[in-house]
Parts: sequence; C-alpha cells; structure tokens
Amino acid sequence: MRGLVKAKKYDWKDSNMALFGSDTEKQVKKESAESEPAWQGAGQEPSLKIWRIEQFEVKDWPEEDYGEFFNGDSYIILNTYKEEETEELKFDVHFWIGKNSTQDEYGTVAYKTVELDTFLDDAAVQHREVQGHESSLFKSYFPRGIMTMEGGAASGFRHVEPETYEPRLLHFNGKGRNISVREVTLSKNSLKSSDVYILDLGKRFIQYNGSGCNIMEKSKAMEFMGKLKNDRGSSDDTVIEEGDGCPEFFDALTEEDVDGDSDDEDEDADGEKKLLKLNAEGVFEDVKTGDISKDDFVSEDVFLLDTPSEVFVWIGSGASSAEKRNGLPRAHVYMSTRPKLATPVTVIKEGGRSTAFQVAISA
Repeated sequence: MRGLVKAKKYDWKDSNMALFGSDTEKQVKKESAESEPAWQGAGQEPSLKIWRIEQFEVKDWPEEDYGEFFNGDSYIILNTYKEEETEELKFDVHFWIGKNSTQDEYGTVAYKTVELDTFLDDAAVQHREVQGHESSLFKSYFPRGIMTMEGGAASGFRHVEPETYEPRLLHFNGKGRNISVREVTLSKNSLKSSDVYILDLGKRFIQYNGSGCNIMEKSKAMEFMGKLKNDRGSSDDTVIEEGDGCPEFFDALTEEDVDGDSDDEDEDADGEKKLLKLNAEGVFEDVKTGDISKDDFVSEDVFLLDTPSEVFVWIGSGASSAEKRNGLPRAHVYMSTRPKLATPVTVIKEGGRSTAFQVAISA
C-alpha cells in the first residue's frame, strides 16, 4: 500500500508468554510508576474506556476513534457496567492484539491488563482478543462495527489532513449485524464479488458493491461513508456496482499481490471439550474430555477449559499465589500448541460472572 511500510506479520507460535519475568516485564515495571496514572478514575461508573500501548506506556485512545484499531498496535479495553436491579459495578477487561503487533507490545498489554485487574480489586473478567477473531462480547461494544487499519504507533502512523491523504481501500464483509471493516491492499486483486469496498481519497469516496454482496454490507458501508464525510466536511461520493466503468476507482488500484491480507484462519475444527489443570511444574495437563460440569472444578486449582470456539482459564479461590499469577501466561503457552491459535481466551475467577463460560459447562 502506498505510503505505508507493511510490518512483519506476527507469528502467533512465538506468543508463549515467556516474556513474563523477562526483560520486557522488567522494562514495563521500570517505566511504570507504583500507581499507573492511566488507571486513575477507571471503573468508577458504567462506561467504555480504551487505551493503546505506546513504548511500554498506557495511553488514552480518543473516544471519537473507539472501534478503530491499527493492526500494528495492542490495546486495552475496559467495559464497566451494572446488572439490572443492582448497584454493584461489574468489569470486563480485554486486551486486543493487532496482527502486526510486536512481542514487546504483546507482553506489555497482557501484563498491564493483569495490573488493571489488580487495580479493580481482582473483580474483572479478563479476555484476550486477536484481530479478526474477536469474541461476540467484544464486538457488542461497537455497534458501528470494528475497523482495522494499516500502521500503528511504532511506525509513526497518525491521522493526517484529507488534503495530504494517501488513498486507502476499506473492505466490508459479514452477515447481519456482524460486519467487519478493515483496510486492505490498494489493489485490484483485493476485490471480491461477495463484498463491499470504499475507496477513501481523503475528501472523496467511492463505494464499490460486489455483485454478490448482501444488503447489510451495503448498508454498513453507506453508514461508514456518511461518518467519514461528516468528519471531513465533504459531500463528494459515488456508488458503483461491479461491472460499472469507473476509471477514477480502478486507476487508483495497483496490480499488487494481496497474499497475506486475510486475517482468516481455518474454521473451528470439530472436537470435544477438554479440561486441563495447571500442575506443579506450571503446565496444563489433561484431566477430562467430553462433557464438563461445574463439579469438575476444584477451588484449590487453576483449570483451562478448551472448547472449539473459546478457551477459558478458571482460577480457584484456594489456588496458590503462584498458580493465580501464572494462569494467564501459561494459557498462552498452551495456545501456542493449539491448531487455532487466535481463539479468544477468557480468564475468570471462582465466583466471577461469565455468560459464555456458563453456557460452555452446561451445554
């Protein structure tokens, strides 16, 4: 893509969380004050709050950009809410990892997520989210959809004025309310008949509807284009259908190969649920396969429940401090051996609330 140098794609097989206790963790601790300034005021009232990791530091993400993520970055998202008929605050804290996020960013965002949970008196349910494979809960925070863009803090990428804007191609794909938006290579080879695209030229926009696209993809693209026009003070747009002649649209695209653009992995493989327990050596070992119930979880231990669509780490109230501390990082070691590496991971403590976990052990 013109104007951007594509970062090396992150290899999830390297995400074994050996970073905990390493120089990365030490650097994080060194750079952080005893009390992290970013957490001050967090979780005081129902709200959604997002931070981005920049050079080991936690920085506020502008509210007007909520739902927009750079694929070279990692983010922390805190959802604070109240359940009906109660005044007690509840928390879900997610860390989102872009496909080009570095190991340092990955280790930092995981560590700082645990730190935020500690700040919230260990009351949060923790979640790991990977670009292109976000959980339904995470997606529910962004009714306009999630948009992923090329670049990030490390590359110096920032919003620029429309007059100096480098063209970009936005891809809209999905069904129903679950429409994803991401930036793809500015190439004719990026176009699929099943989807919708917007050529963003800064203050002019061209929407391309593939012959096989669905009405929700069209609608989402129109809504998104309206937001872009409003943000940039523009009214210049064109909508074309596949097969229409539009030199301005096609002349902006190259013949560049687009291998590696897709965030998709193989579909979830069929398989039974598996329950594993963290042993004295810090390794999750098999306990049971098949139907799993709440009676299989013991307060003195830390367990990992692996389902085809999501992985859960359950931390018993009577587990040792070391086991509680190592549950999340050792889950990352386990994930490095799993066929579907990008599966969402949720960490819950005994007595905590997780609808998805309750469904998984009762289904």
